[in-house]
Amino acid sequence: FFAVYFLLTGLHGLHIVGGIVVNTFLLTAGSRMWQTDPEHFTNRVENAGLYWHFVDLVWIFLFPSLYLL
Repeated sequence: FFAVYFLLTGLHGLHIVGGIVVNTFLLTAGSRMWQTDPEHFTNRVENAGLYWHFVDLVWIFLFPSLYLL
């Protein structure tokens, strides 16, 4: 049980770190794209937001499932 718990929690943590890296890139270096191609930049920000909310949604179902086991 503990192996499954730590595996799922660790994978979720890795996805959070990945989302933080992408959002940091969009905040710093990717913001230059706003000057050259704002529509493309907006699409990237929307996709990053969808990814972040998907990770949140997974955690909403994952945490109670692990808690109830």
